[in-house]
Amino acid sequence: RNQESGSSGHCLAVVLSRLANAVTPLWRLPYQEQLQVKYESQRKILQALASRLEELGIDAQKPDGLCCPLQPVVPSPIINGYRNKSTFSVNRGPDGNPKTVGLYVGTGRERNIVCVKANHVENIPSKHKQVAQCYEEFICRSPLDSCILFHEGGHWRELVVRTTSCGHTMAVITFHPQELGQEALATQKALLKEFFTCGPGAVCALTSLYFQESTMTRCSHEQSPFQLLHGAPHIFEELLGLKFRISPDAFFQVNTAGAEVLYQTVGELCQATGDTVLLDICCGTGTIGLSLAHRVSKVIGVEVVEKAIEDAEWNAAFNGISNCEFHAGKAEAVLPQLLASWEDARPLVAVVNPSRAGLHYRVVRAIRNCRAIRRLLYISCKPEGEAMRNFLELCCPPDPQKKLAGEPFAPLLAIPFDLFPHTVHCELVLLFTR
Repeated sequence: RNQESGSSGHCLAVVLSRLANAVTPLWRLPYQEQLQVKYESQRKILQALASRLEELGIDAQKPDGLCCPLQPVVPSPIINGYRNKSTFSVNRGPDGNPKTVGLYVGTGRERNIVCVKANHVENIPSKHKQVAQCYEEFICRSPLDSCILFHEGGHWRELVVRTTSCGHTMAVITFHPQELGQEALATQKALLKEFFTCGPGAVCALTSLYFQESTMTRCSHEQSPFQLLHGAPHIFEELLGLKFRISPDAFFQVNTAGAEVLYQTVGELCQATGDTVLLDICCGTGTIGLSLAHRVSKVIGVEVVEKAIEDAEWNAAFNGISNCEFHAGKAEAVLPQLLASWEDARPLVAVVNPSRAGLHYRVVRAIRNCRAIRRLLYISCKPEGEAMRNFLELCCPPDPQKKLAGEPFAPLLAIPFDLFPHTVHCELVLLFTR
């Protein structure tokens, strides 16, 4: 219809603008204005926390209405193309092509979802866009359909691209096997490998090409192993003078240059001395703990993703760091057991960097009830969400019914870091003490 009316170019421009506004809503603003917008949003969060603490009978409100001093937003060293990880979907594009590789615009409720190429999105680097374009070319050549709805069949699904400042590129392709047998699956994997090593996709110069068969929206390595089709099993990143190994599903801050600034400040806020023990909860590949290991006597890391823990242990060994130990498992299972028998006389500082889902209540309870922890740094990319619940649990008066016997924490300082330029998000570091 658009082509018939002669307005296809205009309509495409509208869709592209909608995608940019959805993914990077602040992209039209000068960077200093973006930082001011984020500062105001963090102010509102701290005001809300102060009000909630007042409701609990805690006199936390300062004269400015905040629960603690808020420093200006720390800018990102890189503003454009900073993402080291991008996830691309496969779905119908604005032109009706069901094998479009890009990002979603629209909602399921309105039934107006389309998949738009991300070529013009500011925060995605050109290498990621190149791999996405090549993947689209491959699946368009394939006789197999894309998997838009699981129950309707189809196979080709999302693409994850990870890059590092060392020049490494990893691509992870998710595939719904449906009813295909092992021989047919082997054929598709061989075609995919050939395309990216000898065919048009060779231009991407992939360091690693992974393939995952998945019948779920998201699937861990334990549920369905990542299958290495080509190249090295890991990519490597350098951060604060250390080298880090990264597996396909291991967490690593999406803005490497911004993460360096963040971790340097976290190290200063820890006020660690030579006899301090650092507890790194949700440690991922060990970046925070390992970058601070030279300041403390010991680092203890906890992480649910087993492959990330393997990376953390390798990273420690490779960098010659011997004062770290890492525990694989859910924090709510590992931490209470670890802290319940804590008898070490050394100062204990905790750093938590959970997902948007926040910390499990049992983790908060274990921290509260461990008298040795007097200083806690909570790093959150969504402090207005589930993290707010954690803040209240950390600061509320002792509650025997909830088994919160320990002395409450109090927010002392908040520092936002802009790890996500052009978006409304930033990483908030909230320092709690008791």
